[in-house]
Amino acid sequence: MGFYSENILPYLLDWSLSDPNLALHRREILADVKGEVLEIGFGTGLNIPYYSENIKNIVTVDVNPKIHKLAQKRIQASQITVDCRILNSDNLPMADNTFDSVVSTFTLCSIANVDRALAEVYRVLKPGGKFFFVEHGLSDEPKVQVWQNRLNPIQKAIAGGCHLDRNIKQLVENQFDTVSLQNVNEDSLPKITAYLYKGIAKKN
Repeated sequence: MGFYSENILPYLLDWSLSDPNLALHRREILADVKGEVLEIGFGTGLNIPYYSENIKNIVTVDVNPKIHKLAQKRIQASQITVDCRILNSDNLPMADNTFDSVVSTFTLCSIANVDRALAEVYRVLKPGGKFFFVEHGLSDEPKVQVWQNRLNPIQKAIAGGCHLDRNIKQLVENQFDTVSLQNVNEDSLPKITAYLYKGIAKKN
């Protein structure tokens, strides 16, 4: 990782993803998370305040150690014990059938091998376990899609590999047979990042 990725990008991500409107989506999707929990792409710990009081500990993974450092204040302010690991989400060391819940918020856009990461999510979930996610991605508006495709190379360069045009529905359905999904156009965001995929996928 270079200077920008380690020393500037973490602060930009923390600022941009702290949007109060995004917090509402986090709160809604995390309300039903339970049991043994893994969060991929933990980032600066923005999800911590929205976990149920019944959650006592979580395991988290993120590839950027500087982002992990920014999460410490939120971890220390929480009653949840957080086991932070600096890892790629596409190569998890956890055993099969380990977790009741896996969480991803605004992460699938930036994982290079996203298909492999979702396969890993499926693998480490217990039978009957659930994958909870909120992600931005490919718009349902053709005119917006054109701009997403045009601006994607710039977005990837300045936002840590973030893709504007990933079809999150298709990606998740490639791994999971049961997917409950809601699409939301978040008016507080620019059109190219405003189309959200919010859902729960279940491992049969």
